Parts: sequence; structure tokens; C-alpha cells
Amino acid sequence: MTSPQRAFIFDMDGTIVDNMAFHTRSWMTFFQRRGHALDADAFFLSTAGRQGHEIIRSYLGESVSDADHAALMAEKEAVYRELYAPHLATVAGFDALIGAAREDGVALVVGTAAPDENIAFTLDGLDLRRHFDAIVGAADVRRGKPNPDVFLMAAERAGALPEHCIVFEDAPLGVEAARRAGMRAVVLSTTLPAEAFAQFDNVICVARDFSGLSIASLFASTPAAPII
Repeated sequence: MTSPQRAFIFDMDGTIVDNMAFHTRSWMTFFQRRGHALDADAFFLSTAGRQGHEIIRSYLGESVSDADHAALMAEKEAVYRELYAPHLATVAGFDALIGAAREDGVALVVGTAAPDENIAFTLDGLDLRRHFDAIVGAADVRRGKPNPDVFLMAAERAGALPEHCIVFEDAPLGVEAARRAGMRAVVLSTTLPAEAFAQFDNVICVARDFSGLSIASLFASTPAAPII
């Protein structure tokens, strides 16, 4: 009897790369140009993991047309890429973990709310695309996190059942999306402390980075949220 397919599903922003501060700064710049003064911390908690069109319509209203939305998103993402480009790098231990996972037969998938341009900017800029079995982004699903759509599609493309998938996330909305998908989650505390995830019953580990994570231990884990 063959073992079931296992999969690691990685959020991208704030997880593969430690860039959420740059995304928040670009959103602050974008909304300041339109007369909105926002609290950066509150904005992150309410939006991280949501798709760009959802965020824009939350603040600018449902009347934004599709054409206007495309132009607005292009503006915001151009600001982000300009800010983050000099700092583009993977979180410590990521390259070693995916190399070990590949050798162990674990499928690797990206499940992100990012648009295609930012996926290319990050994954191609770091030559990471070749390591993944599939990539699911904002263009592939209708609803962003905390809806489970992106992770369920990632599992489907990996050929793995949700109970055999582990999601790596940095944001509460992403961990909630994993919970709704029936998946365990590893939290990277790149953006928020462990306490921000205390309410989630699907978290098996909170870690500062990917260093020292054991593939066998992760798949054997039940939610307890030890801090590494």
C-alpha cells in the first residue's frame, strides 16, 4: 500500500520572503494619495491575505470599475516592487527546507493572494519557480483569505488531501484560511508575535524562520504551537 501524497503549501509574502512591511508601506502611500490616513498595524491585521481588489473596494467603495481597479492595483504594486527590490531574499532556512522536502517526496506548492506580476517578481527574481509543483495565486481563485479557496486548489494541484497538507503562513487571515481548508499550519513570526495566533486550533508550530524544522516531526504533529 502506497503512502498518501503529502504537501507543503507556502504563502509567499511574509513567509517565503519577509516583505510585509514593504507591502504595508506601499498601501499606506497608495491610500494617502487618496486622502485616507490609516493605522498600519490595524490595516495589516484586517487585510493580510486578502486580494488587492477586495482591499481597494473595502476602502474606496464598490463603485470602483474593473478598469479603474486594474490601474489602481498596477500603481500600488509598482510602489511595492520599487520599495522591496533591493531587499529581495528568502527567509532563513527556506532553501534548505524545500530541498529536504523534495528529497522526501513532499509536494511543494505556493498558495498566495499575490497577483501574477508579484509572483514573477519574487519567485523568478529568486529563481524559485522551478522548485514548486504548482503555484496558485490571486488570478486562480475568486475569493481571497480567510476563505480556503487558494489552499484547497493548492492541495488539489498537489494531489494531496487537506489532512496531509501543512500550510506555512505569517498572517491570521491565512491561518484561518488553512483552518477552513482542514489543514494544519506552521506560523512564521516574521510579521506578528506568537500571541497573535493563540486562538487558532490548527497551528502546530510557531517559528522565527525555517531553520531547524523537521519534516517528519511536522507531519507527525498535532496542534500545540510550540515556539522554535
